[in-house]
Order: sequence, then C-alpha cells, then structure tokens
Amino acid sequence: MATFFNQASLSYGGETVNSNITEAELLSGLQLTKTGITPTYTAGGNAVYAITLSNMGSVAYNALTVTDDLGAYNAGTGTVVPLTYVDGSMLYYLNGELQPTPTVTAAGNLEISGINLPAGSTATFIYEVRANEFAPVAAGSVITNTASVNGGVGVGVITDTAQITVEEAPRLTIAKAVCPAVITDNSELTYTLIVQNLGNTAIVATDGVTVNDVFNPALSNITVTLDGVTLAEGVGYTYDEESGAFATTDGTLTVPAATYTRDPVTGAISTTPGVAVITVTGTV
Repeated sequence: MATFFNQASLSYGGETVNSNITEAELLSGLQLTKTGITPTYTAGGNAVYAITLSNMGSVAYNALTVTDDLGAYNAGTGTVVPLTYVDGSMLYYLNGELQPTPTVTAAGNLEISGINLPAGSTATFIYEVRANEFAPVAAGSVITNTASVNGGVGVGVITDTAQITVEEAPRLTIAKAVCPAVITDNSELTYTLIVQNLGNTAIVATDGVTVNDVFNPALSNITVTLDGVTLAEGVGYTYDEESGAFATTDGTLTVPAATYTRDPVTGAISTTPGVAVITVTGTV
C-alpha cells in the first residue's frame, strides 16, 4: 500500500493561493502471506514453506513473479543463502485446485514466474527447502526469509517474512572399534565405543542415555573407562561375564553439545561434534 498527497494552487494578479493538502491511500489488489509450515529446522534437514497470493481486486494480474530470498544474510565477505530449494517440490494451487507446475528458478533467490491471477482468486505455493552449510545451527538460531511480489504501479513491491527456528536437541551417533583385530585365547582385547553429539544440546546425566552391548565371545576381568576415567562396576556400568551383556548405568553417560565455526571468508559453518569415549578392556 502507499499513501499519496496532493495540493492545488490558484494564481491571480501575481499572487498564488494554495489549497489544503489531500491525503489518500492506494491499496494493491494483491495480498501476500509467507508461512513456515515447518516451524523448526535441523542441519541438513528439510523444511516446508507456503506462500499465499490473493487478488482482492476486480482486475486480473498477469505474468506475476513471486520471489523468496531463502533467508539470505550477510556473513563472511558477502551474502550467503542458508536454504536450498528442493528441486521438484513445488506445488501450485489456484483456488484450492492443483495446477501444472509453474516456472521455478533457484539461483540465489527462488523465483516463481508466469503466474496469472484472476480477480477474486487465491494462489498458494507450497515447497520444500533444505538447510545447507550456511544455515546457523547453534541453539537459539533463526532463519528469516522474505517473499515478495510487485503490487503494481504506485504500490511497489509487497513483502512478507517468515521465521523458522533451529531445533534444540542432541543428535547422537555411535561407532565401535576393536583392538587388536586378530587375537588368540587368553589374550587382552579392547573395545572402544565413540559416542558423538552433532546437536546443539548436550546430553546430561538426567537424560538417562545408556550404551548397551553384548560381547561375543564374553570378556573376563574387564576394566571400563569413560573419557579416560575408570568406572566402577555396579555404579558406572553393569556386566554379566557369562552372557557378555554390558551396559552403562543410567546417568553415567554425558556428551557435550557440538560446537560450530564459521569460515571468515565463505561464511560456511562447520560442525565439531561433542564426543564421549568408552573403552572396555578384558580377556578373551
């Protein structure tokens, strides 16, 4: 929308008299709404957006182009775009009826072009994006992106923004190694269990995360450490020498949150996972 002012003047006998100033508001027949259907995102995960474009006027709008900046922001030495459009995900509805896929380009901004909007109609665009290496993932991070369309002469560009917030949760993986790889009877063997947290939230004792394993063949006379600190059986872990069943006790395992570093030139974000290492050494 735009407000405009106008004033008339009267000239006579070498004098000029001004009228009062009139004020009016020019409204576009277009209304645009941007919505984050998926309210949160994760590193490398997908999110869903909707853009609704309504023609409230009595005249059709033709050959419209709707854009989405995909959350572009300044970082490093330039502008980075944290969201990547998922090819082929665009759904286009006109008055609730699915239409053929419109022309979509995604080189930086997402552009949806060639849209014809009859008077009194509503177009809805639903599409997926992926959080890429420029998406901030530290706790509390937000991606704000803006959709826009040209509202016509005297109105200019109409915009609306939507925000999605990073999901605050741990993301755990576990890997296991054995050393040595070839052993004989009555030899010492060490299993190493590496738990990594790629999420932005730490695992604390009250989360009740446990590691379970069954050693086959079973080990005897085991020694267990967590991050280099020896654990006591029955306190830090339980073990059955007959079955080989091993488990850390509830509250023993903690894993720090990941840390994130931004490249000062490219603006890309790299992740260093939080790590906890359990070693179990015993005799086969």
